[in-house]
Amino acid sequence: MGRRLYVGNIPFSAGEADLRDLFAQVGEIDSVYVVTDRDTGRPRGFAFVEMVNDEDAQKAITSLDQTEFQGRRLAVNEARPRAPRPMDSGSGPGPMDGGYGGGRREPRW
Repeated sequence: MGRRLYVGNIPFSAGEADLRDLFAQVGEIDSVYVVTDRDTGRPRGFAFVEMVNDEDAQKAITSLDQTEFQGRRLAVNEARPRAPRPMDSGSGPGPMDGGYGGGRREPRW
């Protein structure tokens, strides 16, 4: 069991302080990170909470998963490592499609 938890379906108005207050009711918290959109800066509706130890993390899952928080039903479970992303084959030049040099082209006039 890991100490890092995924918290899904959080209200967009909830901030790190709100989640810290909620999770502090069940155990000691190491960190809280609300994920935001890179372009807009708006919350994406999920966060990661890291508890101090495995016991507090398990207690948080048991106590808070599927509970209502600010009008939304939370999903709380152990965070899984991020899966590697496959190479995008059609979005432009990349190392797999010869887009970084690799030859001289004659200009089209």
